[in-house]
Amino acid sequence: MLNAGDRAPDFILSDAQMENVQLAQFRGKSHLVLYFFNKDHTPGGITEAVEFSDRVAAFRQYDTVILGVSMDDCLSHEQFQDEQGIEFDLLADTTGEVSRLYHALHEWEAHGVVRYGIDRSTFVIDKDGVIRHAFYHVVPKGHAAEILKLVKQLG
Repeated sequence: MLNAGDRAPDFILSDAQMENVQLAQFRGKSHLVLYFFNKDHTPGGITEAVEFSDRVAAFRQYDTVILGVSMDDCLSHEQFQDEQGIEFDLLADTTGEVSRLYHALHEWEAHGVVRYGIDRSTFVIDKDGVIRHAFYHVVPKGHAAEILKLVKQLG
C-alpha cells in the first residue's frame, strides 16, 4: 500500500477524449486528487463522480485537479461523463497497470476463474508529486467533501 510521504508513481493514461494524461504534467502546477473507482455507471461510481464534480470549482480554488481512474475504456468514460455531467477527466486503465502501481487493484478467484476489481482508493498528491493522504476501502457517499477539507490544508 502507498502511504503519506511516498512519491506518487508516475503514469500515462488516456482520458475520455483519448488524449494522454501524465502525472508529471501536474508537478509544480497543481495538487491532484487521484481516485480509483470500480466501474462507470454503477451506483457507487455515480455517487463518487457526481460529488467530486459538484466540487470542481472549490477544488480549483486550491489549485487542485481531480482525476478518476477505472478499468473502463475511453468510450465508456465519455458516455459516463456526458450522462452524469462529470466536469473532470476520467482515465482509462484498461490493463490495470496503474491501479496495481497504486495498490488499488485486487484479485480473487471465483469458480476457478481469477477476477480483478478496483478497491475504491483516493490519493491527495501535492505539487511536488508526494502523496499527502492515501485512503483505501473508500465509501463513496460524502468522500469528496472529506477530501476537499484535506486539500484546503495543503496551502
